[in-house]
Amino acid sequence: MISIFDISLQLNGFPIKEAKAQMDKIVNLSEEEYDFFLANKKEEIVDFHLKNNSFYQELVGNKTDLKWENLPILNKQNLQKPLEERLSKGYSKKNVYLNKTSGSSGTPFVFAKDKYSHALTWASNIMRFGWFGIDFNHSYQARFYGIPMDFIGYQKERFKDFLTHRFRFPVFDLSDAILEKFLQKFKTKKFDYINGYTSSIVLFAKHLEQKNIILNEICPTLKACFVTSEMLFESDKKLLEKQFEIPIINEYGASELDLIAFENPQREWQVNAETLFVEILDENNKVLPYGEEGRIVITSLFNKAHPFIRYEIGDIGILDEKSTLQKPILKKLIGRTNDIAILPSGKKSPGLTFYYVTKSIIEDDGNVKEFIIKQTQLDTFEIEYVSEKELDIIQIQKIEKAIALYLEPNLNFIFTQKTVLERSKSGKLKQFKSYL
Repeated sequence: MISIFDISLQLNGFPIKEAKAQMDKIVNLSEEEYDFFLANKKEEIVDFHLKNNSFYQELVGNKTDLKWENLPILNKQNLQKPLEERLSKGYSKKNVYLNKTSGSSGTPFVFAKDKYSHALTWASNIMRFGWFGIDFNHSYQARFYGIPMDFIGYQKERFKDFLTHRFRFPVFDLSDAILEKFLQKFKTKKFDYINGYTSSIVLFAKHLEQKNIILNEICPTLKACFVTSEMLFESDKKLLEKQFEIPIINEYGASELDLIAFENPQREWQVNAETLFVEILDENNKVLPYGEEGRIVITSLFNKAHPFIRYEIGDIGILDEKSTLQKPILKKLIGRTNDIAILPSGKKSPGLTFYYVTKSIIEDDGNVKEFIIKQTQLDTFEIEYVSEKELDIIQIQKIEKAIALYLEPNLNFIFTQKTVLERSKSGKLKQFKSYL
């Protein structure tokens, strides 16, 4: 069969052949050769942007002591300026790959990658999906994602789906009737894998659970399910494994960079050390040892069109103690730095803690399908949820009691039953949001 995926990349000016060869070379380096490659690449990319990118020159300022650990941390606020002011010499909107971030961290911006670096992103994806027998040129994807709602954007996305061998399930409306339609598609199409937003795939699995259906029995061609863009909780992973009966692979990426970490067949969350360099920093920008929790800061080793050097992505995580430079392992992703709840006592708590605690109680009986938590005042939280029947007083008291125990007492909760939850423009579900 013709490699339509590779060909469409080549035609758009993304040198996928060269990128695959480069990826192959990096993966096969010995540990010693890799350390040398990484040191070289870091030096090369900084040097390039200091010579060719006025935005980066300005950020670094007139520091003379340019040791790696003294380089500035680039954050999303720095990038809130027109793209033209951030592009390197020789690059324009005409000859780069352009996109914008989803803004799930609250600060969307437009970014660019040079065509070679974007081809490497694809080479990296192709390799990682290949670990699970998925081939982008031939495997058929069931895609749980958003889709532009304007006519031209919609048609363009559908055409892209056709070229890249995928069928899209838009995630903006996930009512039972729609989920039932999704299910019917799985009965008639020979999908090889599922890929998309965690929350919508979990909701689909709950629909299957209610109907007592195992997905792999009605669609036996399925090999794996890849979830992305939102937290995958252990309990949800178990549910997916039970209802799908295929491996559930957790990926963590950012559109402006690449896939950052991807679960390998040994069940480790392996960091992409081929095109990225990942550091964990404390609040004073000091590099933390493996095993300690801190801010995730990432360098794109190949992107010449736009600097992403020591770029703070807005997430908090831990690299495993057994990590090496060549094979870093992400032990835990704790979530976004802006999803922190500040409580009346002054205590700070990741918003996901609320989500965890509430989730464990709410989901006991399968009545509540999904929910989000909003902090509207220091001591007030709104919980919006989708369910068959309203939460009763006993469930509500149970939730309040658990939160008092895990976080602190005397917090107020407003529970609102909804028919659907509001998703962001891209279709992601923001599980916790603070409006303070």
